[in-house]
Amino acid sequence: MKIYTQLTTAAALALALLTPAVAADTISGDVKKVDEANAKITLHHGPAKSLGMDEAMTMVYRVKDAALLKGLKPGDKVKFEAVEDASGYTVTKIEKGK
Repeated sequence: MKIYTQLTTAAALALALLTPAVAADTISGDVKKVDEANAKITLHHGPAKSLGMDEAMTMVYRVKDAALLKGLKPGDKVKFEAVEDASGYTVTKIEKGK
């Protein structure tokens, strides 16, 4: 039983080391366009290290859920999190900044 526990612990540690970290950082930006019908938003933002973006840019992002876009309009300052997957960049969280 002891060897089973050790093997299970070793396997869990190996998996943790091999699994890439998916820590999204919070990115500050400005809303340029909101497209609720297509669940997309155009944002101008600064560097986004978690997405491999070292410079400021304006991009169109898909949103995980169109409800995230409610109440947002061009000119709003926002803070958001996004991930990159096989189909592009997707905003997973967004809130109006202050």
